[in-house]
Amino acid sequence: MNSAPSRPVPSRSARGTALAACAAVSLLASGCTGSDGADSDATTAGRASASGIKVALITHSAPGDKFWERVRKGAEAAAAKDGIELSYQSDPEAAGQVKLVREAIADKVDGIALTLAKPEAMKSAVAAAKAAGIPVVGLNSGIDAWKSGGLMQYFGQDESVAGRAVGDKLDSLRAQHALCVIHERGNVAMEARCAGVKKTFGGRTEILYVDGTDDDAVTDSVAAALRQDPSIDEAVMNGAQFALDAVKSVKDASSKAKIATFDLNDDIVKSVQSGDVQFAVDQQPYLQGYLAVDAFWLYETNGNVSGGGEAPVLTGPAFVTKENVASVAKYAAKGTR
Repeated sequence: MNSAPSRPVPSRSARGTALAACAAVSLLASGCTGSDGADSDATTAGRASASGIKVALITHSAPGDKFWERVRKGAEAAAAKDGIELSYQSDPEAAGQVKLVREAIADKVDGIALTLAKPEAMKSAVAAAKAAGIPVVGLNSGIDAWKSGGLMQYFGQDESVAGRAVGDKLDSLRAQHALCVIHERGNVAMEARCAGVKKTFGGRTEILYVDGTDDDAVTDSVAAALRQDPSIDEAVMNGAQFALDAVKSVKDASSKAKIATFDLNDDIVKSVQSGDVQFAVDQQPYLQGYLAVDAFWLYETNGNVSGGGEAPVLTGPAFVTKENVASVAKYAAKGTR
């Protein structure tokens, strides 16, 4: 079952009372919440924790992926606001994520926020958390699996909807042949995006799998596909850094293909402004991290469950084009969009 309790877990309700008292005192004096600003693979935010709530955020981020910096910034902002002690860790392999979840359980955290890039592999870890009385929320990946998997809430983009929207967008741009590039085989979010593109795009859609751990390999693989079939007029990438790789691919292959991408960062904003990237689909990763952590504060202090435990909270998709890119550029420069 995925029904949520009507009120916070009793053993933790005292912390909610303490937090409310601290919030009242903070109207007269600052210092109820804070963060020591430490930066490591297991960053802790809000050490001077007013709430006493410990939350573990565990993602499938690969080293150096700037997308997850935005998720982390949002999570840390919520933790600082709520006085939550937050630890952030990641592992691109499902087995590594499972290990991190079990370590968080052993650490007796009060909540776990995680991604479900490979939902089946995460089932046992989620079940272990629930058995230990630890609520789990999902974010970013696994929108079709969070409820059946027993998670309490979910924050992210419906990737099927986003993919279908991109397919419609390509039709409006009169594209004819799209190459949808997946840089992590088996990632349900990426598979859903490309399937969505194929469902609504009136032209031809091909899927290309590449090694997302090697940017040079991505560039070479996409360039080879463009050389082999000059009719490809749109390369749809599944991440901002890979869209930048594709910009090089187009030049290397002397191709006339345009580039579209899921996800956004400051470099992509500049590429949209320059015309190197046609458009980007923003799922607002900062918002995903923020909402996932803030959810535990709301649950512990007021028994709130976003979506009632029945529906996900959507953070995208939103198209960023040359026409509207200026409205998000200043936030992207700060690393929050």
